[in-house]
Amino acid sequence: MPAGEAAEGAALHHVPELEAGYRFLYEQRFPEARERFETWSATHPADPFGEVSLAASFLFEEFFHQGVMTSDYFLNDERFLKGIEGSPNAERMRAFHKALDRAREVAAGLLKKNPRDPEALFTMTLASGMESNALSILEKKNIEGLRRLREANNFAERLLAIRPDAADAWLALGSANYVIGCLGAATRFFLWFGGYHGDRVLGMQQLEKAAAGGRYLSPYAKMLLALAARREGQEDLARRQLLELTRDYPASPLFAAEYARVQARPNPRPSR
Repeated sequence: MPAGEAAEGAALHHVPELEAGYRFLYEQRFPEARERFETWSATHPADPFGEVSLAASFLFEEFFHQGVMTSDYFLNDERFLKGIEGSPNAERMRAFHKALDRAREVAAGLLKKNPRDPEALFTMTLASGMESNALSILEKKNIEGLRRLREANNFAERLLAIRPDAADAWLALGSANYVIGCLGAATRFFLWFGGYHGDRVLGMQQLEKAAAGGRYLSPYAKMLLALAARREGQEDLARRQLLELTRDYPASPLFAAEYARVQARPNPRPSR
């Protein structure tokens, strides 16, 4: 490790307790995931990854209940580009923001000591990316969401500059490029002047990097890649990603439902 670099935190190496929590998360067993994240975070208060993972459990649960990570959502331009119908669960969102604030506070302290701390940069990438999603998709505050999206990209680029192996960071860059690239030409033209750029093809390539090499976020990247592939008419790519997810997470009702859709079989819709 180069002189002056921080020691690796949980985000950059295997931690069985956190890996178990993420497995529960991708099986849509959200209370069990939170229990693992809370227990680990309580014994590792100086590492922000436990708290940002806890925040992820609340956001992913809200996405699940709102049907965000489904082809019904992604293939409907009205929903995909404008957000959910109605409002998110207020209690769940309060818990999400509370965990996010704690994660950012710890990460900011690490960055004050060392601006190149990879654990802190990864936490900030994930925190800003998730808040961007919450603002744009759940609260329909698109301009604020775009600001957080650019912030997530900046943190991701800083992280990858010092840790090219931190493949999870490609998720932030890929999802930003893809979503902005899906906007209408006029909207993208005006966003360009504000420093927001999008490229659907590049976004999918970046999602593939996260899907192939990510440590904790690979399944999420695979799901996003599959849904983006369906939007692009790349059914074979979508089918491969979803087949891998159903093999790796056979207990997930979400992955099973989406694989059934891409296989054109009767859809065992996930219960919400």
